[in-house]
Amino acid sequence: MIRTDARELGWGRFIWQFITILLVYFIAQIPPALIWGFTTADGQFSITSTGAALSTAGGMAGALLMAWYWLRRDAAVEQAWNLKAPTSWSTTLGWAVAATVAIIGWFTLGAMLVEAIGLTTPDVGQVLGWVTESPFQFALWIALVAFFSAGFGEELLWRGYLMDRLSRLGGLRGRVWPIILIQAILFGLPHAYQGLGGVIITGVVGIGLGWLRFHNKGNLWACIIAHVAVDTIMMSLSYATKLGIMPAT
Repeated sequence: MIRTDARELGWGRFIWQFITILLVYFIAQIPPALIWGFTTADGQFSITSTGAALSTAGGMAGALLMAWYWLRRDAAVEQAWNLKAPTSWSTTLGWAVAATVAIIGWFTLGAMLVEAIGLTTPDVGQVLGWVTESPFQFALWIALVAFFSAGFGEELLWRGYLMDRLSRLGGLRGRVWPIILIQAILFGLPHAYQGLGGVIITGVVGIGLGWLRFHNKGNLWACIIAHVAVDTIMMSLSYATKLGIMPAT
């Protein structure tokens, strides 16, 4: 939903808010990594599975706290983080299921397309290696990453906070598709660790989730449920493969 009555936000203030959220995100990752995160192997330090999960969750918690601070300053928390019960839960769940299927299908098709044009396909082997280390690590990653950091955190941050901020900027107010595309680009860029192919594939997912937010008049539940479902399914399939329950793909 486009709010034409929303308090206008200047570009300078928007950029400053965005920078502070990024800074807090990275800073908040450090303590969990230092306390729980590192092991020594062959004389080199490497982060542990527990450290990576806690660091990811810590960073997201810090970013959300900073985003909440800015939204509260602008009296926009309820508008940006619309977590009210939807008019129809069955319709919301239907859209979430459709989005989940579409995203998982796009991961397969997108990987084929980026490979066909000569780009590196996303490599999430290290992350899935952490997830599948043990039953405890699997449960930890599902709870802290699939549910909190990715499902709730990324949707509150990107589809909630960011799209609300963009909708208040001069030149973007009331313009649905520019807002969707900008947030999708910014959503894809942090996935650069997966290569350019990962940025493109994730950016397209951001377009779909951004459209879903607008289609649901700003309500975030369909986006959150779909995001949680996708990450949980992918992690579960990887763990089932390691256990020999499913064949490797």
